[in-house]
Amino acid sequence: MMFGPSDDNSPNSAQSMAWRIKRKSNDELRQEFVDKTVPQAKFLGLSIPDADLRWNEALGQHDFGSIDWNEFFAVVAGNGPCNSERIEARRKAHAEGAWVREAASAYAAKQAARRSSDAAAKPQAA
Repeated sequence: MMFGPSDDNSPNSAQSMAWRIKRKSNDELRQEFVDKTVPQAKFLGLSIPDADLRWNEALGQHDFGSIDWNEFFAVVAGNGPCNSERIEARRKAHAEGAWVREAASAYAAKQAARRSSDAAAKPQAA
């Protein structure tokens, strides 16, 4: 799921490819990831929990099981298992960063006042 929805269900993928924001589609990235990590996992003696995972000799790549896109879209909608922890961490970071925003606003106000007083002090051309 980590590369986003399949290409036929990704509203922005085609445009991102056309604009060259992305060089590879979500499905291509997913396939590359699987093909690179399966041998590494096997080398380390790890098993991958996908009963459908097989090497496809004809295509020269791994076939893998279907993805539960309902789970993906639930997580994207904010119903993931760690969503409340993520939101709480974001709120905490926002609260703890208030002093930075306040300082930046005060500095911007001071600079604007300085520019305004400098402009008022300049003699006007006739």
